[in-house]
Amino acid sequence: MPVVRALIFDLDGTLVDTVYAHVFTWQQALAEAEMPIDSWRIHRRIGMSGGLFARAVARELGRPLSTSETDALQKRHAELFEQMMPHCRPLLGAVELLRHLREAGVVHGVATSGARPLIDDSLKALGIGAETVVIERGDVARAKPEPDLFLVCAERMRVSPHECYVVGDAVWDLLAARRAEMLSIGLLSGGYGEDELTRAGAYRVYHDPAELNDSLDELGVLP
Repeated sequence: MPVVRALIFDLDGTLVDTVYAHVFTWQQALAEAEMPIDSWRIHRRIGMSGGLFARAVARELGRPLSTSETDALQKRHAELFEQMMPHCRPLLGAVELLRHLREAGVVHGVATSGARPLIDDSLKALGIGAETVVIERGDVARAKPEPDLFLVCAERMRVSPHECYVVGDAVWDLLAARRAEMLSIGLLSGGYGEDELTRAGAYRVYHDPAELNDSLDELGVLP
């Protein structure tokens, strides 16, 4: 059986504290489009690709969206997010975790439903450079809950899917990991509960990147 030796990280809510900013800015973009919706309903879908998210919310509201409307919503959300979050804040222990992995020679990468240039500030805040594989929405045909982001990330890191842990904060991350036949680690830093993450398939659940960093020996990824 393959040894798990690589980590693939989600970005929003897993490494950077941006989940609730996304909730607020999606809510505002939808309100401007005369599609008011409660914030908790938005939060339950954060982690999907922007297009899938917009269509899912539209179905929930009983209002179909055209392709142009979906594109316009995504563009407005990105504009509002950049205004609200000109500088992204790493979650507790995230920078130290990534530094620890680099220094220990542990293979790792980032796979996010976000897209450039919206994710660039987050990557900069985390100290992620060209040496780290980063797969974003524009690199795949389908985003989470499809497994494509994680499969392409594993391919770029030159490891088998069976050699990877996915680290994520949302059930959509864990669903995509299961479909990619990867083990997954859940973090509570995105607002989902431990029971939800466990039911979605998380092998272990930690509070945040800091606790994960202190527990890497439990996962067997350190050389």
